[in-house]
Formats: sequence, C-alpha cells, structure tokens
Amino acid sequence: MRWPPWASNSPPQQQSDNEPHNASSSIFSSTSSSSSSQNDHNKPILDWRAFTEARTLLPTAILTTAILSIVHIRRRYLRRFPDAISISPKYLRQRSLLGQVTSVGDGDNFRIFHTPGGRLAGWGWLPWKKVPTARKELRDNTIHVRLAGIDAPELPHFGRPEQPFAREAHTWLTSYLMNRRVRVYIHRHDQYQRAVGSVCVRRALDFPIPFRRRDVSYEMLKRGLATVYEAKVGAEFGGEEMERKYRKAEWWAKLRGKLESPREYKTRMGALEANGNGHGGRK
Repeated sequence: MRWPPWASNSPPQQQSDNEPHNASSSIFSSTSSSSSSQNDHNKPILDWRAFTEARTLLPTAILTTAILSIVHIRRRYLRRFPDAISISPKYLRQRSLLGQVTSVGDGDNFRIFHTPGGRLAGWGWLPWKKVPTARKELRDNTIHVRLAGIDAPELPHFGRPEQPFAREAHTWLTSYLMNRRVRVYIHRHDQYQRAVGSVCVRRALDFPIPFRRRDVSYEMLKRGLATVYEAKVGAEFGGEEMERKYRKAEWWAKLRGKLESPREYKTRMGALEANGNGHGGRK
C-alpha cells in the first residue's frame, strides 16, 4: 500500500549506477501495458457470464417470483368491484364478496361497498381505506345485491300501494344489515343488473352463539317476512339443498298466518289495473 494515497505508483529513482536497468524495465513495462490495453480493447464491454452465476440468478428468481405473486394476489383476492356489472364471471358460483351495507332499498335487496380482504387488508383502520358515507361518494360505487331464493313484500312504487308486511320486512332488513359487513356468494346477474346471491352475516350480540353465521334469506323466511321466490325462469337458491331448506322454513312461517306472496300480489294488482282500464275505456 502506497502512502500517501496521491503518491505515484512508480518507485523512487535508484542511484545512478542502476539507471540502465531501470530504463530497460520501463521499456518492458510500456510494452506490457500496450499489449494489455489492446487485449482490454478486444474484450466485450458487457460480460454476460456474470448474469449466469448463481449469486445473480438466485436473487433475480426470488424477486421476480415475489412480484408476480403480489400481482396475482392483488388481482385475485384484493381487486375491488365498484358495481355489480364489474364483477368478473369467474366469481359467479365460485367466489364470494365481502362488503359493508350502505343502504337497503327494499325487503329483498340492498347495496354494499365492496371491501376486498376486509380488516386484514386494512379496510376500516387504514386512513386511505375507509368506507365512504356521503351519498355523492357512494354513487356508482356500490354493488346492488338481490337476496337469492326469496321474495319480500313490495313497497309502494309505480303507482301501486304497498303490500301488507312490506314496511315490516324493510324495517327488519335495515336494522339487521345496515352498516354491517356481509359476505355475498354471487350466483348470477339478473335482468336489472343486480348481483343475485346468498348473503351471510355475523353479529356480536347473536344469542346464544355470538358471531354465528346467519343466512339472511333463511332468517326472513323463518320470521314470515318473505316467501320462497316463485318464477317460471330465473329462480336461484344456491343449490337444491338450500331450496329444500328455504321451503321448509316458509312452510313453518305460513302456519302462523297467511302471507300473500309478491307474485300473487302482482297478479292481483295487474288484474285490478286491467279491469280499471277496461271500465275507463267503456266510459
């Protein structure tokens, strides 16, 4: 090691009697330097052999695998859907959605704000993962969910009066789900671009077993607040076993009182409107 660092690499001059030897050494050194410079010039600028060494390949493989895994998990489990139309067909009958209920429109449908990953992904406690509460922020940013397998009494709309027990069904569903996290098992989309699915909820004050998973459709049927969905096409229960379970619950509910199904109600109101239009025409 030379000292100080800025000192020349050449050794100090020897005495005059060694000068011929030093001159011959200098000539040999300059010749060697010229040949080594020419060899360096012929070498490639980038040595590709360094990229085939294990110490380079192993970290590169680990980093690439980690990045691809994060992208895969993000797209498969942490992708947020803003509305029902955006839900990928891969989710139908295969996957479920976790979200917070933001509004209840009727006795058998409501809207959720999709929160993929739930609290484990930071929803509810990270500052940038808060469920909005303003109506302006929720517009076009929620999934419209239709409860599978049931039909609740109709609230007043299209000029028709409300069906008996419609207000009770809407009030119960609102108190049962509003601002709660629910899991929706998507079956399909209906003609109104809603996500038809089986909905489950867990409640801390659920007696006798807290946080027990409850099927919302089944709970409404047991309480006599809905009937089994009846239609020529488009009925969805999530399987034959669930259909049998729903029909059994409806049977017990009907023993406690007569509940006109929404289908019967619509048929009756349609007949009344047709008769009214007919009388109006004769007048």
